[in-house]
Amino acid sequence: MNAPDAFVPHHALVSAPSAAPARWMLVLHGIFGSGANWRTFARRLAEAQATGGAPGAPGPAARPWGFILVDLRAHGLSQSPPAPHTIAAAADDLLRLGDRLGLDVRGVMGHSFGGKVALAYLERRPAGIERGFILDVDPSARPAGESGSESPGVLELLRAIPQPIASREAFLEAVQAAGFSRGIGEWLAMNVRREGDGFRIRLDLDVLNDLLTDYFARDLWHVLEEPPAPAGAGVEARRLHVVLGGRSASVSPESRARFEALAARAPWLSVHVLPRAGHWLHVDDPDGLFDVIRAAL
Repeated sequence: MNAPDAFVPHHALVSAPSAAPARWMLVLHGIFGSGANWRTFARRLAEAQATGGAPGAPGPAARPWGFILVDLRAHGLSQSPPAPHTIAAAADDLLRLGDRLGLDVRGVMGHSFGGKVALAYLERRPAGIERGFILDVDPSARPAGESGSESPGVLELLRAIPQPIASREAFLEAVQAAGFSRGIGEWLAMNVRREGDGFRIRLDLDVLNDLLTDYFARDLWHVLEEPPAPAGAGVEARRLHVVLGGRSASVSPESRARFEALAARAPWLSVHVLPRAGHWLHVDDPDGLFDVIRAAL
């Protein structure tokens, strides 16, 4: 039983009106993001569950999924979480959220930073989870400077921008002047809010620094490599799906080879590569990602 004041992250439920979910999947965004980043994609998956399960299925899914879009700690509306600010703490937040909701959570999908949180959550739930989708994340511990990730540079940029900011456009110009794309700027601008006579970045950058530090220090390969617990009554055997962007630099060549070698010997794990996608799978190739996940549900 959770204490009344225990931290529980903000969330939104997505399901098809015509198909009441029989089971639920947590959807976890990347660093600096929020659950809203995945709303359109989750709605599409939910509608597909209502009109047909796997591709070619004659009718609605027998056990349709609903989706829980989570604002991970210190992101979106999940502000002022208690320390420590680690991958493990973010995974524990999800356990409390599941208890609070009282829903049958049987799956987890995480992108980038959210992918490592998903792995830590799977570690805490050795039984009961039927599907896991790990989206373009390297499970290895690596120095931030060798990770291929833009996140450390983004954090430095956000610290350097003087506040208050005159306008959203001024924020976008500052992001682009630092060498980032306008697309990255528009994504980051979702965290900029009007305050008084200007705009401020509504992120606790010290907490995000702690989360990123732990993200790069944490090795979670064992979660993928260890055989899952046997399926129980009314629970399907766990299947894990790793989806990588063919043009992404976020997963090292060594880790890509390790994924493929693991998939060749581990019947519980599959690896999918979207050749046209970079790190932002759901932006670069939403149809390809949708097809992979829909077929695996």
